[in-house]
Amino acid sequence: MSDRFDELRDLVAFLRSGKGCPWDRAQTLESLRPHLLEEMYEVCEAVDEGDAAKLREELGDTLFLILFAARIAEEDGLFTLDDVIGENHAKMRSRHGHVFGERKDLAAHEVLDEWEKSKRAQKPPDQSVMAGVPKTYPSLLKAQRIQQRAASLGFDWDKVDSVFDKIKEEIKEFEEARDAKHEASMKDELGDILFSLVNLARFLGISAEDALQGTISKFLWRFSHVEKEIASRGRMTLAEMDAIWDRSKGKS
Repeated sequence: MSDRFDELRDLVAFLRSGKGCPWDRAQTLESLRPHLLEEMYEVCEAVDEGDAAKLREELGDTLFLILFAARIAEEDGLFTLDDVIGENHAKMRSRHGHVFGERKDLAAHEVLDEWEKSKRAQKPPDQSVMAGVPKTYPSLLKAQRIQQRAASLGFDWDKVDSVFDKIKEEIKEFEEARDAKHEASMKDELGDILFSLVNLARFLGISAEDALQGTISKFLWRFSHVEKEIASRGRMTLAEMDAIWDRSKGKS
């Protein structure tokens, strides 16, 4: 395993050298950013599809880009790959106090609480609990992470019924903005509805991002049946398309 890792690291170094690839030599940390993001999405897609061969390939692509980014950072005098590995190794040991420390009787949900406490303990005391939530997260994921951080300080609903009441309140405010034909208020209130729905998902232990991704995949699969019928029969009425949609629901 270590030989293969070293071979890949050496390949990255060669590609960045004068005898390597012009495109690879031209890359920067900034130019790699979209490729890193794309590969992580493709890893997640492979997991969702349960495709082991695709997952193996996408994890390899991701590893290559991680080594690539570390190589650029080393060339720029920022840090080395060994620095990355060493720092992460130390951090993971410290975050797993329930494994390497004295407390070894924690349940899974207690482990998560201890993890968050460990993270906060390693931050400056005056740093916001929201620090570290990436600005580039997808909106649903970002909202859920922010809500989790707030809840870790006790800023949370006491029961799920209160979350439902908040959603109803936000929908009512959106309806009032719509009736007033106030576009800016409608946008603001719609955002509040979405944020409240994410809060409901978090409160129930559901990933809002995964839930919406699942619904999107389901929609695309069902709509493909509608498209096939349109391709074979030509233009159809909405009622005809709805009938095909309903039939496809029984096949999913």
